[in-house]
Amino acid sequence: MGLPKSKQTDELFVSILQLKTIEECYRYFEDLCTIQEVRDLGLRLEIAKALDGGDSYQATIEKTGVSTATIGRVKRCLLYGAGGYRLVLDRLRGLEAEEPR
Repeated sequence: MGLPKSKQTDELFVSILQLKTIEECYRYFEDLCTIQEVRDLGLRLEIAKALDGGDSYQATIEKTGVSTATIGRVKRCLLYGAGGYRLVLDRLRGLEAEEPR
């Protein structure tokens, strides 16, 4: 099924693609979302990274404090979703590899 495409959603994504720095992201998302919504999005990414790194549900619960239902949802998206988590996780891993040591 997937996320329904619409002009409004396209414009939202185009607006996000205009951001160039983390500071710009903070400013835009502070206006766009509630603090809790941004925290929840960040937490889902943390869960995806933990599961992708091989952490168990229990280890992920201990690390994040979230419910097994939330972890299960992220896991399903990692395995059977649209590939968005995989795309971002792979790119983040590439950024980490580029960082000087």
